[in-house]
Amino acid sequence: MGLLKRCIRCGEYTLSQTVCPRCGGELRNPAPPKFSLEDRYGKYRRALRELAMEQS
Repeated sequence: MGLLKRCIRCGEYTLSQTVCPRCGGELRNPAPPKFSLEDRYGKYRRALRELAMEQS
């Protein structure tokens, strides 16, 4: 049994693992990442936020 996924194009929830059966869009995990005091991806998130601020 697979995990629940959500289409980023139409917002439909599905158990499919490849593409959305309704619109063919990309699927993502709908749950946020687990909280941890050791933020393994913090530097990437901050760099992405800084890049977005420079472009706007």
